[in-house]
Amino acid sequence: MRLSRLASVVAAVGAATLLLAGCSSSSGGGGEASASPSDQVLRIAMTEPGADLEKVWQQVKTEYEAAHPGWTVQYNFQNDDIYSTVGLPSLLSGGNAPDIYFEWSGNRLQTRYADGYAASIGDQLKAKGVNDRYVDGAFGGTSVDGKTVMFPIGKDVSNVIWYNTDLFTKLGLTAPTTWAELDAVNAKLKAAGVTPYAMGNKDLWPAGNWNGHVLSRIVGEQAYADALNMKSPLDSPEWVAAMDQMKKIHDSSWINDSVNSVSDNEGYTLFFTGKAAMTPIGSWLVDVRNEQAPKFNMDWFNLPAIDGGKGNQQSVLGVSTGLVVNAKSAKIDQAVDYLDILSGDDIQKAFVAAGSSSLSKAGAATGLNPLSERLLTLIETAPEIVAPPDTGYNLKVADALNTATSAVLGGAMSSQDALTQAQQKIDALK
Repeated sequence: MRLSRLASVVAAVGAATLLLAGCSSSSGGGGEASASPSDQVLRIAMTEPGADLEKVWQQVKTEYEAAHPGWTVQYNFQNDDIYSTVGLPSLLSGGNAPDIYFEWSGNRLQTRYADGYAASIGDQLKAKGVNDRYVDGAFGGTSVDGKTVMFPIGKDVSNVIWYNTDLFTKLGLTAPTTWAELDAVNAKLKAAGVTPYAMGNKDLWPAGNWNGHVLSRIVGEQAYADALNMKSPLDSPEWVAAMDQMKKIHDSSWINDSVNSVSDNEGYTLFFTGKAAMTPIGSWLVDVRNEQAPKFNMDWFNLPAIDGGKGNQQSVLGVSTGLVVNAKSAKIDQAVDYLDILSGDDIQKAFVAAGSSSLSKAGAATGLNPLSERLLTLIETAPEIVAPPDTGYNLKVADALNTATSAVLGGAMSSQDALTQAQQKIDALK
């Protein structure tokens, strides 16, 4: 996610929107929706799920409409970057606002609640027995001020390092467990004529996630959170030294020269086509691989331990995701009914069969893709979960840090200059 492209993104919001099922009718402004008989439309907004998962969402729609004669479910799928920046805020503040919408835990969810866009639904879910269908810990990260305001969809590991297993085997390489070992792997790959990393960082968040984890490992989780919460400076000597890890990657030519000019999807393609040996990105790469390069052999390792780092060297960068019922909607009861159907055993099994993870008991018992199952275990057993900059913290602060990461990784600035500029942006927010 990024903020610097907002002007161009705003114009694209309408074009990027995919509406399924139906008729729509006008409703009041300011995000208010009408529950009159002429507006029996349940509007749901989320990021693009991909072709296989979209079929499952259509199945939920079919079951809901069968159980609620006269009602229509209308989906609004948007590109991830558009949705997470201007797409969702625009929908919430406009006419025909969504009754249910996808969101990430952390600062974003807290902001939605503070702004009056997140209904407390815990009692209603419990009354329908929804909680009993889910594994222990599934509702972690779904509460604000002690109130359940999000229905859990999944837990995403936001960054691990994926690697081409065939290439590693060919070159006699193994997954590193320490940062020194990772540096040695990078050097061997480069010596063999292989670019170690592929990444598409045009939208800032991919490298922002990766470096966010690196920074937290080096300066420590508390110092990381304090800086992103504007309690301490980003441009301290300790932070500058930590940012130098990105500078080393650039100076050593360990990443594609196009890193800041191509999208995340283009970065995945570089990886899948063997243009690089590794790509640092999140758990969703399993779904992308299954759709784009199903025969490509890959595996992952968590960020290796960094010698001398002050953070927990077994930490995981991750976030909970889910659906939020719009507190301004006049259809909260109907929205909870939809979540009840969504939590059903057959639906959750269908999500797993389509390649997604599930936090329900039925879904978990179905058996995930082995790569996804290991990732779910990783985040569930993590001794420390670190929030990505753009979901755990103020978006403008995250954008300042992610822009600095981009500048250093692309060789445009020194670590000191990039972080000084980032701090100046943050100071202007105070």
